[in-house]
Amino acid sequence: MSGTGGPGGLAALGATLTWAKLREVRCAELEEAADGWGRASNRADAARDRIDTQLVNDLRRTQKGEAAQAAVRRLRRLSKNFQYVYTECGLLRTTLNSLAHELKAQQRVLQGALDDAAALKFTVHPDGSVTYPAAGEGLVDGKPLAGGRASGVPNPGMASPSGLVAPNPNAAKAQDIADRVARAVRTAADVDWRYAKILRALKAEDGLGVPAATWTDAAGDAAAVRQAASGYLRQEIPHDASPAERKAWWEGLTDEQREEYLAVYPDQIGNLDGIPALVRDAANRDNLQLLMGKLAGQDDEDAATKLAALGEIDRQLEAVPRPGEPPMYLLGIGDQGNGRAIVSYGNPDTSRNVAAYVPGLNTSLDEEFAKGDLGRARDLAIASNRHGGSTAAITWLGYDAPQSPDGWGTFAVAGDGRAEDGGRSFSSFMGGLAATSEHADSHMTAIGHSYGSRTVGAAAQQGSGIPGVDDIVFVGSPGVGVDSADDLGVGRDHVFVGAASNDIVTKLPSKEQFAVGAAEMLAGGPAAAYFFGGLADPGGDDVWFGRDPSSESFGARRFEVGDGPPLVGPSGLSIDAHSGYFDPALDMTSVENMALIVSGYSHKIKTEGSR
Repeated sequence: MSGTGGPGGLAALGATLTWAKLREVRCAELEEAADGWGRASNRADAARDRIDTQLVNDLRRTQKGEAAQAAVRRLRRLSKNFQYVYTECGLLRTTLNSLAHELKAQQRVLQGALDDAAALKFTVHPDGSVTYPAAGEGLVDGKPLAGGRASGVPNPGMASPSGLVAPNPNAAKAQDIADRVARAVRTAADVDWRYAKILRALKAEDGLGVPAATWTDAAGDAAAVRQAASGYLRQEIPHDASPAERKAWWEGLTDEQREEYLAVYPDQIGNLDGIPALVRDAANRDNLQLLMGKLAGQDDEDAATKLAALGEIDRQLEAVPRPGEPPMYLLGIGDQGNGRAIVSYGNPDTSRNVAAYVPGLNTSLDEEFAKGDLGRARDLAIASNRHGGSTAAITWLGYDAPQSPDGWGTFAVAGDGRAEDGGRSFSSFMGGLAATSEHADSHMTAIGHSYGSRTVGAAAQQGSGIPGVDDIVFVGSPGVGVDSADDLGVGRDHVFVGAASNDIVTKLPSKEQFAVGAAEMLAGGPAAAYFFGGLADPGGDDVWFGRDPSSESFGARRFEVGDGPPLVGPSGLSIDAHSGYFDPALDMTSVENMALIVSGYSHKIKTEGSR
């Protein structure tokens, strides 16, 4: 704890804390030290930003070859070092501010007790005991009752009552004052001990490198500071507020307060709907490093899977965007459940058109998601921006999509519960985008693929619909939970559906029909569901989660997509037709039609007849 306070700072508490020492602690010095660490943190952040946005880009633009690539790698390593300095210095700032906050609270308790003692003309002794004068009168002789001395109990509720009550009316008052003094001193000593432990841990390893083990330590540091500073910062984060109220809360903070929240709670600020995209991106990039450090310290398959995905996302964030490719913004990240990742290509706050894509069954935070599902939003953003204006496209994995144990994608394990839970989260996310958009006439599109269409459908059925959303697109849908496009809150003319002729997921039988071929389904997966269950009601409009969105009776606008590979090919059964909607190389027709809808030109899409 050396170096965190001067004669009147933390060092003044000494080995044995007394009320006199507590009274003399100059918390302002702790806050000044915190400000110093804050300035160091800000300088490291500015240096990191200069490396990432200027030096690396300039070097890549002007230099080629192996030497230039090696220089870029060294700059990236230096950027990570500055990021670590930024994180640790920010944690030190908040630790010292939180320490000062808690000590000042106990100083107020102490001073209140001392003021009451002075008003009553009691004496508070160096050991915290309180003497009080004679008062009242005896029942026999009528003389004042003798004074006495009360010793404080730090936790009065833990002391067993003696059954004796002193008749002097000053005795109870003195005991109360002595207890408050003892309680303030005891609590301050506990505070000192807790923060001393944290401050000793906040130190960098020797050398200039920041290996994974160092980030593992940093993740532990951050967790410790978050727990200690919960009363200082965390309770103020408006988790139960609306996105608009959260935006107003953030705008009302001082720069220093924002810096502290970003340093200590990047996980919460980065995932808080209603916070501006640039802020969420900065918070989540910092939290990404802490998450990777945390997972690197765990020895299990789930952690390894998520760590590989986070590493791939980190690699993409550091890569130079290809020509025509919008920059990436990390709007959400987490390791809870099956994992969380929300990535936008383009800034959704400054883009007039915003699309959010919700993936479906078997999607989780793994390397396949990081390489595949993120690419779907990227390709959609590129195609949409060709139509003019500005478009941001988002991959939203903000819920636990059902996981199929057979790997085939059978919906037998997929009930409505996860869609309902995910729908609430997706609705909140879209409300956040609506709140932070800089465009009064922004155009927002929700896209659901596979089980993700059921999730989007659930979101659309909550309240008055999905906040801010103008158009809804379903592709590869097994049903969306309603029987009519009119029930989705945007009007049937703004509901669009793409269904490949060879995509058996769009032809799965209803749950009732499924019962006819249940045994075959369990043995053969979705193909058997189609062949056996589907035969129960040939030509019917019902699919697994309700009315077929591509049917005439549902009432959506069906746009043209490619047929996709046949169900039965040279290599056997294939459900690849279910995953080609977003791939320009496999189905440019589908991508182009979705791009027209997203960019506000739905009147130009190529349509095809309903089923």
